[in-house]
Amino acid sequence: MALLINKMEEKEMMERERVREEDIRGAFYRDTTAIIHSSPFRRLKHKTQVFYAPSNDHICTRIEHVLHVASIASTICRPLGLDTELAWAIGMGHDLGHTPFGHTGEKIISKLSVERGLPPFEHEINSLRAVDFLSNHGKGLNLTYAVRDGIVSHNGESLNKRIVPTFEKKDMDSLVSRAGLIPATYEGVVVRFSDTIAYLGRDFEDASRLGIVDGDDLPEIVKDRLGTTNSQIITALVNDLIQGADEEKGIGFSDYVFEAVKAFSDFNYEKIYRSKIMNGYTDYFSRLLNLILDYLEKLYSSFGLEEEGYLEERNMLAAGFYSHMKEMYPIYMAKEGSDKRMIMDYVAGMTDNFSLDCANEILKPEHLNDEINQSQTGKWFDVRR
Repeated sequence: MALLINKMEEKEMMERERVREEDIRGAFYRDTTAIIHSSPFRRLKHKTQVFYAPSNDHICTRIEHVLHVASIASTICRPLGLDTELAWAIGMGHDLGHTPFGHTGEKIISKLSVERGLPPFEHEINSLRAVDFLSNHGKGLNLTYAVRDGIVSHNGESLNKRIVPTFEKKDMDSLVSRAGLIPATYEGVVVRFSDTIAYLGRDFEDASRLGIVDGDDLPEIVKDRLGTTNSQIITALVNDLIQGADEEKGIGFSDYVFEAVKAFSDFNYEKIYRSKIMNGYTDYFSRLLNLILDYLEKLYSSFGLEEEGYLEERNMLAAGFYSHMKEMYPIYMAKEGSDKRMIMDYVAGMTDNFSLDCANEILKPEHLNDEINQSQTGKWFDVRR
């Protein structure tokens, strides 16, 4: 274990797009409070982590996951002499751009985006868009550079044995893909590993609870080197990262532990993420998100910026989208010179529950039923006069 010092100027790490006088909270803790108070963060409580299980309070949701990542990252940073508040802020904000229905939803949204001539959807890039543009009525959260860098570079699904920070500033406005992105700070690297640590054991734990796998199914190398419970696995991985931290070699796993991490990841992909039940969700959520997207696109192509057509639909989705569009359309045009991503951004930002309610509204025109109910014939009688 070694004490680590970032080779970036503190001024660069704390730089904001808009100058802001700092207060007693400090720059990075202030970023955490901005994230907590943002709409994308609030919506994480109703977004799937891996398993869509709204009636089971014990299955991990997206908001739990970001809390796990933030707490693990802060724990690792403390003995290494790193900034725990920076790690906490990155962890809390790293998944703000996630879609409904977890990575299944992300793949569907990406496919739909490409079909419409948009870039492939990646939640890391969209998380940066969330804090820079989509939040706070188009003004963004004005976070520090180091937090924004950690958010966009957090790709925990890409297994790495060891990472050395770049200590270089990225041109954030030019980023279109997570491919090849390396965090600029040690704290960003820690969050990236913490993302992996947070989901490996917890996804297995949830899959066991749901009966997708059996608790005894873990590969022997995982049991022997990491443990059999999520708590044991987190402890083993955290301690290994701390002990192996090195100023020249960066942060990463030992050979002994990384073999088990790789085996664990391969097991989860084979038995959980590509399981029959997860494949079934893909078809279902694809139909649902296609329905919502097609509906909004038809409304927009028919009525544009005119309010009356949306209100005639007499449903939450149409009225809500109009309100959102009225506020955001001029901001999209000013910032991006196009409205091409406006509808996709709106759908990608939905929670699981909201998207299901929207689909229900589209398929069940209650306002038409109400008109029938209020007529002389009533709901259950076919009266002829």
